[in-house]
Amino acid sequence: MKELSHWIDGKHVAGTSGRFADVFNPATGEVQARVPLASKAELDAAVARAAIAQVKWGATNPQKRARVMMAAVGLINRDMDKLAEKLSSEHGKTFVDAKGDIQRGLEVIEYCIGAPQLLKGEFTDSAGPGIDMYSMRQPLGVVAGITPFNFPAMIPLWKMGPALACGNAMILKPSERDPSVPLMLAEIFQEAGLPDGVLQVINGDKDAVDAILDNEIIQAVGFVGSTPIAHYIYSRGCAAGKRVQCFGGAKNHMIIMPDADMDQAADALVGAGYGAAGERCMAISVAVPVGEGTAEALRERLVPKIEALKVGPWTAGDDVDYGPVVTAAAKENILRLVESGVEQGAELVVDGRNFSLQGYENGFFVGPHLFDHVTTDMDIYRKEIFGPVLSMVRAKTYEEAITMAMDHEYGNGTAIFTRDGDAARDFAHRINIGMVGINVPIPVPLAYHTFGGWKKSGFGDLNQHGPDAFKFYTRTKTVTSRWPSGIKEGAALNFKAMD
Repeated sequence: MKELSHWIDGKHVAGTSGRFADVFNPATGEVQARVPLASKAELDAAVARAAIAQVKWGATNPQKRARVMMAAVGLINRDMDKLAEKLSSEHGKTFVDAKGDIQRGLEVIEYCIGAPQLLKGEFTDSAGPGIDMYSMRQPLGVVAGITPFNFPAMIPLWKMGPALACGNAMILKPSERDPSVPLMLAEIFQEAGLPDGVLQVINGDKDAVDAILDNEIIQAVGFVGSTPIAHYIYSRGCAAGKRVQCFGGAKNHMIIMPDADMDQAADALVGAGYGAAGERCMAISVAVPVGEGTAEALRERLVPKIEALKVGPWTAGDDVDYGPVVTAAAKENILRLVESGVEQGAELVVDGRNFSLQGYENGFFVGPHLFDHVTTDMDIYRKEIFGPVLSMVRAKTYEEAITMAMDHEYGNGTAIFTRDGDAARDFAHRINIGMVGINVPIPVPLAYHTFGGWKKSGFGDLNQHGPDAFKFYTRTKTVTSRWPSGIKEGAALNFKAMD
């Protein structure tokens, strides 16, 4: 069986803790590799080495750092298919979806090529007599990224790109469920010219996370995952004096107005609800049709589209709509929540509970599910399912629909489908959710804007990628400079007001 490694000081390094986690092939249920789980001592040693490497990297001018980003873009494009194949084999998502995962991360690296512009400070000439003032953005030092299983390329790239472009060293702890692609990306960045030790990939579980949070050298931590863990990392990291940004769970609503194009809305819901087997924090899991007529028209279109979805392994071709979920435990949790929906009185319109794929009976496949007549007190409405399950919650009015989304504890993404510009504008302005789509089901911003949810979907003041990332990974130093000219007047003992 293949044994994976850590990436330390520019090379693969075997784990020494003696602890390992299994890496599965989700399509077959078989263990295909095992990954070492770092001890606190291993993590601390890697951090110490990164701190040494960061000094020279931080002193490297931004243009040279940007050239590493530029070279990495070319190399990632060169290895796109190889990366996507490995990603699909460990995560389970389709090959096309895996390439999309990589591409959305790559776009952030492309944005980071603009580091020289993004890191420029401010300057005020003659702020006082002979006094100039200027600010500079400087790296934090060593920072850490703790990234999830569902985007094993995109989120690591979102973290490492801005952090490295700003002159920091990065400790990346990827998910132990699908760790190979982050290791491959580390190799690519080394080939692109990144100095050894500036990017350390340390595999691990909670022990490694706690070691990151307790390590005094690490100045900032970025996390993406579930809300309970996001809250834990944010609280413990902030208590340790670190800069922390954490992005958690979601329950994304899509409101369908009576004037919406129902075919367009149904297609959008199927793609947003079932793509990647629903294992996306921006997946639409709640459809809110406004009015009974809208609900019936939407349901009529949804059912045949959902029943026609092709579920299978990524090797089955480009016409596969989605693959397995990541682990057996994930599958069990999804089906348990589906059962709770039935028990609590929702109508299971499309029932995927008995789905089985010939030749892949031991894989972690979950059939598509559609619930109707869901109410806001049900578990399938309140909890993040993270699987191919779509719930329809019927609203009598637009006000009821928007209130439903606003009252939910999560606030990651939302969407409205309508032809009414006034309703769309009102929705965009009033909704208390971080990312909003208008006739766009999954409103993930492009790399030059920022990504982040509200309420229990996000913890911290700054978002991911875009300008916020360069603010998060740097600290501002402001300098007041005076070069006296003429005859010296001696010491000034009083604080003089500005003339």
